[in-house]
Amino acid sequence: MAITLPSGFEDMLPAEARFYHGFVETARRIFGAYGYVPIITPQVEVTELFVRGIGEATDVVSKEMFTAISGENLNTLLGGGHIKSKSRLTLRPEGTAGVVRAVVEHDLVPQGAAPAKLMYAGPMFRAERPQKGRLRQFNQIGIECLGAEAPSVDAEGIIMLMRFFSELGIPSESMVLLVNSMGCEKCRPAYRDAVRAYMAAHAEKLCDQCNERAQINPLRAFDCKNPACREVMDAAPKITDYLCDECRDHYATVLAYVDAAGISYVEDPKLVRGLDYYTRTVFEVQALDSSSAQNAIGGGGRYDKLVEEVGGRPTPGFGFALGFERCRIALEAAGKGVSDAPSCTVFVATVDDSLKPQAFGLVQRLRDAGVAADMNHQDRSLKSQLKLANKLQARFVAVLGPDELAEGLVTVRDMVGHTERTVPFDEVESALF
Repeated sequence: MAITLPSGFEDMLPAEARFYHGFVETARRIFGAYGYVPIITPQVEVTELFVRGIGEATDVVSKEMFTAISGENLNTLLGGGHIKSKSRLTLRPEGTAGVVRAVVEHDLVPQGAAPAKLMYAGPMFRAERPQKGRLRQFNQIGIECLGAEAPSVDAEGIIMLMRFFSELGIPSESMVLLVNSMGCEKCRPAYRDAVRAYMAAHAEKLCDQCNERAQINPLRAFDCKNPACREVMDAAPKITDYLCDECRDHYATVLAYVDAAGISYVEDPKLVRGLDYYTRTVFEVQALDSSSAQNAIGGGGRYDKLVEEVGGRPTPGFGFALGFERCRIALEAAGKGVSDAPSCTVFVATVDDSLKPQAFGLVQRLRDAGVAADMNHQDRSLKSQLKLANKLQARFVAVLGPDELAEGLVTVRDMVGHTERTVPFDEVESALF
């Protein structure tokens, strides 16, 4: 019996893998223009990082994390023993906590220094029920700006993300940008209490999980997918009625910058995102044409207390992440699916196998000149070789025949223009390019 992939995981076949690399390169180019530089953190972190950073009451921590246990630690647990906290490891469910940990551990934002602008790309892991747009291993690109609390940082990030989506090819009319403020430690407690009291008054209409959330973190109830709960929470108190003056001014300034950039948005007072570390600005971009229930293609916000949560000095932060798989679905919905790009520019074919050494040498010359080239490595007729060249979408086919080579020549076919010419064997590179 053949071994197959576990549920919730996907192979990236060559066409999609090439598309993914182009996707990441587009992000690097656009985000790099705003001063963001790459950082790579491990895919496994100490579990406590996510418990403290994301929040124990979140679905991510309470339900969805993959915990990695070594064979030795597993035997310890089965034997009734305990393993050290540093040995409790988790596959990262998101990228922000790991980047913040790296910033703290390596002191990337010394006191009084310019903010650190960092970007990452790679796989994340969540033990969720697999469905379209929600995999157990998925790929994200994200940015983090640590060390600046100005609202211009928030606006810059929102504008940058929308420009990325635009360049990617997702039509503006196929997306909606939702924006909200979560307040801060001064004003959010009063709002949380108001929501908790509201939920207590409607407890009989809420699911058991939301009633549990009311005691731990009532704002999580805004994320509930239960239709009855959503109806109740639609009428809950709005955070914008509880913002302190500083948060209200910060939020207004962010919106003013976004307005000045000509980007449209919808204010959504119920938008809280799914993680506990957010303060003040939160935002989310949703695909309108997606057939998937998971229509959020990107989002993020400000997290001014997260650095302290993981043991660093007080440092404001802002970031966002976007999902590759969900962007791919949004592009397909817009009629811009993944295409199989050509992998070969010049294919070298031979009339018979005795000319393979010369073909091999020409292929190496072309590659040394920076040209994507390939040849036949099997026993194929010339006709079969030409079919292979078509399959590889080769722009040119160089046909080596004994008579032409004896005269130092090679026949070159233009597979797009459907023309044919003879060029000197020693000058193929310069003759074609």
